[in-house]
Amino acid sequence: MAQTAVPDSDELKRRALRRMKAVAGGLLLAATVIYVIARWQENAGAAAWVGYVRAAAEAGMVGALADWFAVTALFRRPLGLPIPHTAIIPTRKDALGRNLGAFVGENFLAEPVVRDKLGRAEIGARVGTWLDDEAHAERVTSELATAVRGAVQVLRDDDVQAVLEQSVLRKVLDQQWGPPLGRILSQVFADGTHHKLVDLICDRAYDWARDNHDTVLRVVSQRAPSWSPRFFDGMVADKIYAEVLSFAWAVKTDPDHQMRKAVDRFLVDFAHDLQHDPKTMERAEQIKQQVIEHPEVQNLVGSAWSTAKRMLLDAAEDPSSELRLRVRDGLRGFGRRLATEPELRGKVDGWVEGAAVYVVSHYRTEITTLITDTVERWDAEETSRKIELQVGRDLQFIRINGTVVGALAGLVIYTVSQLLL
Repeated sequence: MAQTAVPDSDELKRRALRRMKAVAGGLLLAATVIYVIARWQENAGAAAWVGYVRAAAEAGMVGALADWFAVTALFRRPLGLPIPHTAIIPTRKDALGRNLGAFVGENFLAEPVVRDKLGRAEIGARVGTWLDDEAHAERVTSELATAVRGAVQVLRDDDVQAVLEQSVLRKVLDQQWGPPLGRILSQVFADGTHHKLVDLICDRAYDWARDNHDTVLRVVSQRAPSWSPRFFDGMVADKIYAEVLSFAWAVKTDPDHQMRKAVDRFLVDFAHDLQHDPKTMERAEQIKQQVIEHPEVQNLVGSAWSTAKRMLLDAAEDPSSELRLRVRDGLRGFGRRLATEPELRGKVDGWVEGAAVYVVSHYRTEITTLITDTVERWDAEETSRKIELQVGRDLQFIRINGTVVGALAGLVIYTVSQLLL
């Protein structure tokens, strides 16, 4: 079975306007017919009461015609006659738009009005209650994920890499490495945190010495004179190996060994030199430059964005990702705080109120210009038709009331005049 087409809103309003025009016009026609009949009866010598009917009908005709003229003059020239101050909307459209914009700006975008409206709206409490709902928080998270995906996909990798190089690497190059690194090391050495690293180095040094007897023997043999007997070289190598191994063991096992203290003194002096010695700071800058210019570091900047981009896209796509879960929980927690903590709610309401007041205070003219410019672009006749379509039905009641009130007024005036005369 075919479905019946549903009339659109404008068509419904157009039909209602035609019906009300027919009603108002019918009353005018009825008053005219009654007036003609009553007048004919009066001339034929009818009873006195006919005069009352004729007076009421006559006044009703006048009221209906006057209000028809007033309503019609808003939208067009009555009967097409060039009567002054008619077709008000088509001829004064731009002035009406400017007046409407000024009216909105002065009465709706005024600072006291905005503050009062926002103060009574309790935006913070409403937003907090809304966000505290899991479904709403998930919806906001989904929209944020969509925005992140769109933003990340729009960005060109080359542009992002160029920005990272200019912002991150340039910041690194502009800052000296020596003093801040020296301060960090000084704090580390003062706390004794580096001792674990020293322990590891000592352990590895002992392990190396223990496992490289052949290396020691080969070095001694290569350094020994050609006339030295081989057995003697072996004895010397064994002696050196034993001393080295014994020394490495002592350093490894004795926390107060002189070598360890010497390392501590060296590290402390090095941290001090990084902060105060110009030559050490200069060498640190040279090392920094070499590190930054190394191809692997340059590649690291580009790969960092690629990795971050892939992680963001994957996290945004997956509703169960840790990122989305944390964002959703964070939104719910923020909403719960907004709903239950008056201090935070007051701050949010203050921010919203301040932002709105700033906008209407600094951009009121631009906002109202939207109204005036829009009205100026409208076609005059089309604007008149649109406005009549929106309010014309209600204006027809003016014609109806004019007919009825005019008839009653005419009847009263005729009655009073008959009584007085």
